Amino acid sequence: MDLPKEFQSGYDHTDTEEPLYSQWEESGYFNPDICIDKGVTEKDSDPFSMVLPPLNVTGVMHVGHAAMTTIEDILIRFARMRGKRTLWIPGTDHAAIATQSKVEKILSKEGVRRSDLGREKFLERVEEFAQNSHSTIVSQLRSIGGSLDWSREAFTLDEKREKAVREAFKRMYDLGLIYRKDRVVNWDPKGQTTVSDDEVLHEESTGTLYTFRYSKDFPVPIATTRPETKVGDTAVAIHPDDKRYNEYIGTTHEVEFAGSQLSIQIIADESIDPEYGTGAVGITPAHSMTDWEIAERHDLPLKQVINEYGKMENVIEELEGMKTKDAREWVVEWIKENDLMENTEEVNINVSKAERSGGIIEPLPKLQWFIDVNKEFTLEHSEIEGIDSGSKVTLKQLMASVVKSGEVSIIPPRFEKVYFNWIDNLHDWCISRQIWYGHRIPVWYKGDEMHVGHEAPGDEWKQDPDTLDTWFSSGLWTFSTLGWPEKTDDLLTYHPNSLLETGYDIIFFWVARMILMSTCLLGEIPFKDVYFHGLVRDKKGQKISKSLGNNIDPVDIIEEHGADALRMALIIGTSPGNDANLDLDDVRGYRKFANKVWNIARFIFMNIPDEYNHSEKPDLSVKYQNYLTEIQEKAEEITEHLNNYRLHLAAEETYHYIWHRLADEILEESKDDLYSDNADIQQEAIWTLVELVSISLRLLHPIMPFVTEAIWKHMPTKERDFLMVENWPIEE
Repeated sequence: MDLPKEFQSGYDHTDTEEPLYSQWEESGYFNPDICIDKGVTEKDSDPFSMVLPPLNVTGVMHVGHAAMTTIEDILIRFARMRGKRTLWIPGTDHAAIATQSKVEKILSKEGVRRSDLGREKFLERVEEFAQNSHSTIVSQLRSIGGSLDWSREAFTLDEKREKAVREAFKRMYDLGLIYRKDRVVNWDPKGQTTVSDDEVLHEESTGTLYTFRYSKDFPVPIATTRPETKVGDTAVAIHPDDKRYNEYIGTTHEVEFAGSQLSIQIIADESIDPEYGTGAVGITPAHSMTDWEIAERHDLPLKQVINEYGKMENVIEELEGMKTKDAREWVVEWIKENDLMENTEEVNINVSKAERSGGIIEPLPKLQWFIDVNKEFTLEHSEIEGIDSGSKVTLKQLMASVVKSGEVSIIPPRFEKVYFNWIDNLHDWCISRQIWYGHRIPVWYKGDEMHVGHEAPGDEWKQDPDTLDTWFSSGLWTFSTLGWPEKTDDLLTYHPNSLLETGYDIIFFWVARMILMSTCLLGEIPFKDVYFHGLVRDKKGQKISKSLGNNIDPVDIIEEHGADALRMALIIGTSPGNDANLDLDDVRGYRKFANKVWNIARFIFMNIPDEYNHSEKPDLSVKYQNYLTEIQEKAEEITEHLNNYRLHLAAEETYHYIWHRLADEILEESKDDLYSDNADIQQEAIWTLVELVSISLRLLHPIMPFVTEAIWKHMPTKERDFLMVENWPIEE
């Protein structure tokens, strides 16, 4: 055969990747319906479905996203080549707090605040920013080779997802799982909104543990690192078995502390650790979640002394409006002046900060919307193992049961312990946020009346101004992207998803909440397997960040070395759940490998005779039969690795076979036969080599799709127009 003109020189990814992706997309093969229509997939074949974890519309794809997309694309391409109805849904997340914060920072540089614009105009600016970011992200996902079904692309804030969110809220409200109540929440004074427990960072610092009494005649000393909050105390709690203070349980003491009149009840509560501090804890129900829970158990009054801006309120004139840090110094000085201080000690403390804004969290009592994770409700429909339809369950029980039973499998299994620990310590989920960007809470008010639903009952009704936590809409992702609440064909076919692949750092944020939502609203699991990947670090194992100056831009790497080289570098050496070190020298090495594969094909093409017909298999000698047996065994091994999510081993085995066995040994061993005067020997050599390259390209395609597809166009073994829909070398 004539050597194709592309092979007159080495492999050039810059001329190949973008046009190839466009051809894939135009073919429609990313869409399983078109694969069925064109006859490359059987209508009744097993489905394989995944959702792309929606990327936040706050910026661009980073190297961690590139790793995630590569892992998922490998599994999708593998499933598609095995003849499965393969669906991979792309999407983006509005990332409410993160996106709003980004836009507010942009506006601040213009000297504008969101309040200056008003809600409607501000949201227009946010949506403009989000759309620009979305376009960039989509382009980058294409550049890495993600074979996503773009016809089904979703956005967490689009019209269909809005309908799903409102339906979910309504159903959960009707079940008694969503409620509105005054409770102590994590308040971010800087961002002026509540945040969930999972969005709070705990930074270790040093502080002072102060031991003192409220007054000289108060019978029990207390210890705290935040004496400024003690002007809001309403009780002192001790353990019921602590004999030191037993006689004071049930007494009430009127004291004047730092200018505030306090009525302190001494109560017994088993949650108190007698070994910590003095064994007596001042209870500040308005400014500690733990204290609020104790106050609920003992029906204690609540006194708020810190406002939404982190300043003192409802206190004496000297303290009123003072920042908490300054108030602490003032109260400590007052304690010392009144000879009430018994001890001070330097201790390690955790400072709670909002992940997005960096503001120091103040626990404050607020009227908010919550999801009750401990309330029993009737699960009308259940396909969950061990839970019958009509059973009485709690959300916590649902979340735990599907993993304990193995119905949802976590890979690697060590993360099960992390998952169960989170559930055991899970509090009711505060789902309301005081920001403008996001899903408005679907509740309307008129006087004392309240309506929960999809729309307002009339013009005179006013909608709740708060928005829902981003993770509420993200929690619906596996089924809202398939058309829920409608009973669509997609929902019936592709849910539960076959797999969720995501980073281990969002096991709480997202994975657990998807299990919560799906089991509650559909009575079924959201996915069968969860594959956790780790973080991508630099070659020294350091976390990649702008501040360290080691930022790695995947787009730059793709432009210089090609997507295939980057994909291979991100996979080899990276097992499930473990962090990966990315070395640009490895990327360069795999770029050479792509060129090696190209040159192998070039050599074969140069030796294929005119009028070659691969369907005419010659009689093979033992040597060439052994080559075929060997690659078949290798293909079975690689298939087993992919079936069990050992992608790194599949990539390593494929790489080593192609370079070190096929190129270094088999091709060299076959050259004499290729140039033999005996036509039969020559024919068996070229036929076997074409077959070996054909199988090798199919094995390599999920990992390095571009170079393999570019070669496949010219392979005499091709049966279909694209390698991406050819049959895998090993049958199911």
